[in-house]
Amino acid sequence: MTASIPAARRTLHDAPILDAAAGRAPTRTPVWFMRQAGRSLPEYREARKGISMLDSCFMPELLAEITLQPVRRHDVDAAILFSDIVVPLRAAGVGVEIVPGKGPVMDKPIRSEADIANLPVLDEDVPEVSEGISRILAELTDSQALIGFAGAPFTLASYLVEGGPSKNHEITKALMHSEPQLWHHLMQRLMPTIINFLKVQIEAGIDAMQLFDSWAGFLNERDYREFVLPYSTEILTEVGRYQLPRIHFGVATGELLGAMSTAGSEVMGVDWRLPLDRAAERIHAESGPKVLQGNLDPALLFAGRSVVTEEVARIKAEAQAAIDAGHATGHIFNLGHGVLPNTPAEAITETVAIIHEN
Repeated sequence: MTASIPAARRTLHDAPILDAAAGRAPTRTPVWFMRQAGRSLPEYREARKGISMLDSCFMPELLAEITLQPVRRHDVDAAILFSDIVVPLRAAGVGVEIVPGKGPVMDKPIRSEADIANLPVLDEDVPEVSEGISRILAELTDSQALIGFAGAPFTLASYLVEGGPSKNHEITKALMHSEPQLWHHLMQRLMPTIINFLKVQIEAGIDAMQLFDSWAGFLNERDYREFVLPYSTEILTEVGRYQLPRIHFGVATGELLGAMSTAGSEVMGVDWRLPLDRAAERIHAESGPKVLQGNLDPALLFAGRSVVTEEVARIKAEAQAAIDAGHATGHIFNLGHGVLPNTPAEAITETVAIIHEN
């Protein structure tokens, strides 16, 4: 795949997400939610009826429709490309399916040198994704950003090694420590696929990107720095030349935030387990001030307007305290992880309005 910077990227005006990501004062508190496009929306369930999750990611018209649904309904400041962590693997030719109630399941786990050598690499365009992005951009206003997305290498590697989701990642950790050369070879083999999948999105016109490490929180800091950080850094460095905001997020990564912040993103996502001002201290100590993203507990969307209003105010105050202390340069509101599938759609809309009003 030959990558090139898009000749004509669209110009956004007063886009709160991009202003905040650049450390400028936005016209309103920007907000988007991970998993805002998905099962919480009745229109999503209707659109995807009879179509598998992964198939829908390769159907341009449906991909665009699902991505745009929460923007129309909730008035969020950004669309997040409807995708999944394993989409680039499927695009490369890896046998993988998302099993309802379980998650991504591989046809065959990757456990040996021969398995790694035979792991397909994405080295070409993904026209279905590019066309879907073009359709999305045609509907978004010039104040609404489109955020692209890719899974981070540790999470992809763990899915491949375990053969699917894991509660403890014991096979992954055993391989990492007993055969470190094999582990590093697997991570190196994954690099082109992740980078090229991001470049497909960038060349199609996304306005920002997020590198998402679902399972990094299962690692201690020492192992993260040795076995994961160099590869996440490589990805963020490679896409850095495109000069669009880079967001780095992991689940349950409070103890890793300092290390993760050195990988090179402008924005650090924080899950709900750690207050934003304390997160900012850890980030600042390692890499200087960055923009914070987060971090309302998704479960609190069930608690009613008064609780959400109080929590939104608390989170904004923590972010502002971090900015005032010189530990952060801005704040993008988000959940501390994704929208839960059974969240009432009306509660999401109401929460966005509260964030914008206060």
